[in-house]
Amino acid sequence: MRFRHAAVVVAILAFPITAHAQSTPAEKAEAASDTTPPSTLTVSGSASIASDYRFRGVSQSDQEMAVQGGMTIAHESGLYVGTWASNLAGWGTFGGANMELDLIGGYKAKFAGNATLDVGLTWYMYPGGADKTDFAEPYVKLTGTAGPATLTAGAAYAPRQQAIGKWYDTGQDAANGLYNNPGAKDDNLYLWGDGALALAGTPITTKAHVGHSWGQDGLGPNATAIAPTGAYWDWSLGADATCGNLTFNVSYIDTDIANREADYLRPSFSKGQDGTGSIAGSTVVVSLTAAF
Repeated sequence: MRFRHAAVVVAILAFPITAHAQSTPAEKAEAASDTTPPSTLTVSGSASIASDYRFRGVSQSDQEMAVQGGMTIAHESGLYVGTWASNLAGWGTFGGANMELDLIGGYKAKFAGNATLDVGLTWYMYPGGADKTDFAEPYVKLTGTAGPATLTAGAAYAPRQQAIGKWYDTGQDAANGLYNNPGAKDDNLYLWGDGALALAGTPITTKAHVGHSWGQDGLGPNATAIAPTGAYWDWSLGADATCGNLTFNVSYIDTDIANREADYLRPSFSKGQDGTGSIAGSTVVVSLTAAF
């Protein structure tokens, strides 16, 4: 994909690395006396195992376990690039892919008053999936801290593209392989807010999330959708318990997508894709994450 090539070029331009040829003792001494601080890169990452992979409240792993991991390279200027991946199943397979691979790039700016503005873009990829499944989604996040509390407000907007167009009117049309609107394009807007509160004297941080999606009211070329019913709410309440580099999380996750509202998406929008069992109902997800 041309985007992958562009991402590599951007990463190289954003994070220059100076190569030094073999130096004489005098040159080394001169270099050692240079007090200009070198450019710095920070590499961080994590690996997780979770009881379910919920994306904006909807299971992408057919309510089964997921193994996930990611890595970020950040420059002191605020620029960063990263990647994140997870296994998929059922609704989340996007036309045959059993993996989601996200490429991420952006810029963070810190302001007085413990506020950080984060602007970037996520490219969602589904290796091995159907054609036209990948899509791009720019985002912006504003985070502020006050003592042990952290609050974040964010917006992600995916412009019109085929991957999130309404190609099928119903789940039965998708099951029959009948395109109602081949080549259709649509966009998607997601607004969310997050809150976290560290409990003094404990390794526990409580968390809350609420989000709202507006997008296609149907199924895309992969028989899935970012906003399955066109518009819906998702929310979660949970807590982290951290010990060293390990974090254990328990979260209650739910949406306001009722079975009667999602009936027209069946059989795709169901556990096992057999037409029964909601993949957007309330659930408790547990996960263990190792950071490095």
